[in-house]
Amino acid sequence: MDNSDKRLGPFGYLALYLFVWGGSVYYLRHAGAEWTFPLISLGVFGIGLSLLTLVLTHWSNPPPVIVKRPGLETGAILAFLVVYAFGFLGWAMQALQDAMLPGEGQELAILLVKLVAHVVLPAILLVALGAHLEPLLETHLDRRGFWLTLTVLGVALLGLLAVVSPSLHELQDLKPQLSTLAWAMPAAFVWMALEAGLTEEFLFRAVLQTRLTALLKSELGALLIGAVLFALAHFPGLYFRGDPGVDGYSTDPVQVMAFTIATLSPLAILFGTIWARTRSLLLCVLLHAAVDVLPALPEFLKIWGPQ
Repeated sequence: MDNSDKRLGPFGYLALYLFVWGGSVYYLRHAGAEWTFPLISLGVFGIGLSLLTLVLTHWSNPPPVIVKRPGLETGAILAFLVVYAFGFLGWAMQALQDAMLPGEGQELAILLVKLVAHVVLPAILLVALGAHLEPLLETHLDRRGFWLTLTVLGVALLGLLAVVSPSLHELQDLKPQLSTLAWAMPAAFVWMALEAGLTEEFLFRAVLQTRLTALLKSELGALLIGAVLFALAHFPGLYFRGDPGVDGYSTDPVQVMAFTIATLSPLAILFGTIWARTRSLLLCVLLHAAVDVLPALPEFLKIWGPQ
């Protein structure tokens, strides 16, 4: 009997990802959709900033996360993600928005529901399967490189988003007082750290990537496959709840899937790299907030700022 290892090696997983990503970009181009931004996304997030992360954490020796039953736990998490993507992102979020008037109350309700769906329910599922949550929640503040990585990547991400997003122009149109910005900017950062950072990083990096790593016995394979799954999880929300004014929306479901893979998976590669090299959920959360805070700030001011 041939007992040789049939798992893909690093180059195999890389080739598989590039095939899926490249096929997605080709489909977008063939459909006449925007296909140049995915090239920027892969170059900046998937390659450039991920390589910078490797440099900043080159001395890191992150502790492994022990997964006792990789097959069972991975299967359970993947089943949960299907329900999450279609039930939560595809239906529940729209139902919640339809049931409440836009404003502070709706935003608080959305935050609470997101925390339950992304953090509480996966945590309960893991505990029910006999897994330990402590390794997933470590901050590793005292580990060498934490503050350097946070500072350098944080500044790079904020600077990048200041250039490529329309947020600064939108803020200029709102003409907020400096006293308002003084509290709104840190408040918006904390809000995005909870609503986007904690929710997505716990579910997709701390939970999913660790299970895939144990199952595949490959950190790179888990990172790349997890990045594609992260992108595809956004498909139901964009396809069922989107409209022609939303980037990536189409009546063609294949085009929407291609858009999510081509544009979102490179960002997931960056955060997957940060998690793989540091095992710090806090670092992933804070850097995720650095990506979202400027684009979210104008809307945050409209909702929470002085009327």
